[in-house]
Amino acid sequence: MRVHKIVIVLLLVASTFQTGVANATLIPVVKSFKFSPSDVESMRSETKVIIEIVAYHPVGIENTSVQVQLTNSKNNSLAVQIFRSETPYNYALSEVTFKGELIIPRELESGVYEFSASSIRNLSSAGYQYETGKITPSKIRSLVGGETGLLVRNNGFLNLAYETFIGPSYDLLKSFDFTDKNTFNSFNTAILRVGEVFDPSKYFENKVPALTLKTSTQSPTICSSSGTAITFLAEGNCAFSVFTEGTNDYVTKIINQNLAIKSKRIKPQVIVPIIPDQKVIDLGKSIQINLPLSPTGGILSPLGSTPDTCIASAFFIKLVGGGKCTISFQSKESSDFLTSDLYEVSFEISRNPQIISFSILSTANVSSKSLALNATASSGAAITYSTTSTGVCSITGSTLNLLTGGNCSVTATQAGTSTLAPASATATVLLTGAVVANKKSISCVKGKSTKKVSGTNPKCPKGYKLKK
Repeated sequence: MRVHKIVIVLLLVASTFQTGVANATLIPVVKSFKFSPSDVESMRSETKVIIEIVAYHPVGIENTSVQVQLTNSKNNSLAVQIFRSETPYNYALSEVTFKGELIIPRELESGVYEFSASSIRNLSSAGYQYETGKITPSKIRSLVGGETGLLVRNNGFLNLAYETFIGPSYDLLKSFDFTDKNTFNSFNTAILRVGEVFDPSKYFENKVPALTLKTSTQSPTICSSSGTAITFLAEGNCAFSVFTEGTNDYVTKIINQNLAIKSKRIKPQVIVPIIPDQKVIDLGKSIQINLPLSPTGGILSPLGSTPDTCIASAFFIKLVGGGKCTISFQSKESSDFLTSDLYEVSFEISRNPQIISFSILSTANVSSKSLALNATASSGAAITYSTTSTGVCSITGSTLNLLTGGNCSVTATQAGTSTLAPASATATVLLTGAVVANKKSISCVKGKSTKKVSGTNPKCPKGYKLKK
């Protein structure tokens, strides 16, 4: 295959007829840098690429031509001179178009070739002169690694040797230009233990979202591949590969790994402290506790789950209310251990007792319809009432509603406070008799005839209507 290589030296340093920093509004503006086609096949025949650069300056453009260079990552280059398109040249034109053709020879090495052009200057008759500097095209496609260049293919393949992914993050001997440094950092260590699953997306950053990170293994008895992840099966050395498959655009990219796999991680036991019961008289105080050791070193801090009763902080528990105080301990996973079970420790903060005084009649006739409930707490706090004898009686506030005969059980409760223990008392009343129905009367009319009808739910006889 013929290799075309041209070395071009471009003078890109801006020159001026005035001292000082160039005013951005006085520098020629490149309005567009286009080329067509943008994707060529070098194995078929020579291809003509049309290049067009449009530049603007209010005073005019001095250049009669611009040198354009095409270079790939291996510094293989092609170059061409493109010229102003107006005839004859009109240097007073504020907008100038440069056009030309670049022949892409047959069998040119495939890949992405980037365009650049030499500087464009304004007319010196303005009393100053500035240059654009090196000119490059804007983004024309979303292909990662080939957003701006000319794509030269060989039998349809671009063969772009792009870093489609980088890593692994746990390789401390190398430095990687990770975009997401929070996810891919030196603390993101792979867990190399039997039974663990190695997900490459956690340790390798994919630079081309259209491609999928895949895996394969060369040690099937030590580790297996699902195609996208590696599962560690046994102790020993696991040789595997992380790769992106070759496409029409990219060549295959492979990173090989050889990792020593250790025994399976275990779930550790945590030895928690025993905390004696406390008294409500000590509310506001903090008691000191012994903290369990973490299997990975250091100590485990307590986690509180009853903030109305107690607040855990390092070596101390602050007592804030009576009742049950519960704290827990749990060790986090590491490269050697699984997350432990959640270990709970509970103790009582005993509250001051109170007594409920409550009594009601042993029997009552339902014809009386209701009874007043009177219970008192030794603390003087408010009482609430409830019943489980639904259908026999019901409660509204501190009133017992008598519904039908039978046993009616009533419970008086004082819920307690942060310093008072809850208390309750239950009493039963036997309801006898029957509810006396309330009767009412209505007037019914039929023509000039009127009848009165009485009962619990009176209705007019057939042919009569309710008198309004």
